Amino acid sequence: MSQISVNDISSLDGKSGPVISGITTVSSTGYMMVPAGPTEYRGGRGRGLFGGGYAPGNSNVIDYVTISTLGNASDFGDLTVARRYAGSCASASRGLWGGGAPGPSNVIDYVTISSTGNAFDFGDLTLAREGEIGTFSSSTRGVFSAGYSGGNTNIIDYVTIAQLGNAADFGDLTIAKNNSSGCSSPTRGLNCGSSGPNSNVIDFVTISTTGDAKDFGDLTVARAGSGALSNSTRGVIGGGQNPAAINVIDYVTIASTGDAIDFGDLTSSRISTMGCSSATRGVFGGGNPGPSNIIDYITILSTGNAIDFGDLTVARQGAGACSDAHGGLG
Repeated sequence: MSQISVNDISSLDGKSGPVISGITTVSSTGYMMVPAGPTEYRGGRGRGLFGGGYAPGNSNVIDYVTISTLGNASDFGDLTVARRYAGSCASASRGLWGGGAPGPSNVIDYVTISSTGNAFDFGDLTLAREGEIGTFSSSTRGVFSAGYSGGNTNIIDYVTIAQLGNAADFGDLTIAKNNSSGCSSPTRGLNCGSSGPNSNVIDFVTISTTGDAKDFGDLTVARAGSGALSNSTRGVIGGGQNPAAINVIDYVTIASTGDAIDFGDLTSSRISTMGCSSATRGVFGGGNPGPSNIIDYITILSTGNAIDFGDLTVARQGAGACSDAHGGLG
């Protein structure tokens, strides 16, 4: 059989080419998978969201950034309730915010990350609480740990992100905490730091199970109100209060246990900054003193000081941050 190899066929004027009509078959060892389902549910763009906060006054603003680029945030929409210190987590397609002040609140909101628009009601936490809830997730499950409800709590709740409904009890932290932060790998979630008094304790859980947390190690500096983010292997914790605002960034290897190691410094010392990430880059947004509109970024697998990324649309502290490409998604 003769073989004809053709790179291009067109008419003499170059304005048209061949038209193939009828039934055509192709014999090949190659194949193509056509994406299924609505575009907005395919996720994984590397988009980071910052929702709520104190500006001053409680805010319902949700901003978004493209983590791989540099530049100022854009408006995404609004939370169902203006509040500060809500915990935030995400799958590749859906972002959640739970709890916060005033209240304390048990409200959980959700958005579709790849679109823009206002949040919808998801369900309720098992206990209404505020105080920078340490939140993390895998691709399927979101976990809300600690918070303040008349006192520091050790409660851990979980939800199935794809299903609307109320949270269920997961277990307890090793100590009662408030103003903590959270990050994760696909299998393990960390809760870092606390206030009342300031703590260096890092706890961990296996996200796919339920049960009480175990001790992971210690931060380099005891602190409250830090931001945390991760890729699939490394967790990074930035900023916080001890007793004033600090710029310290720590990192840990999530699959192991042990004390944190110094990573570098934020561009400025601040409390209640919140972090989100892609597989390669982490961003920290907002904080106090200010409130601040600063967004910093780091390369997660390196070490070194943070660099300016851009600005939030509204200067604020205590926003909840999440992304569709964080370390808990693999």
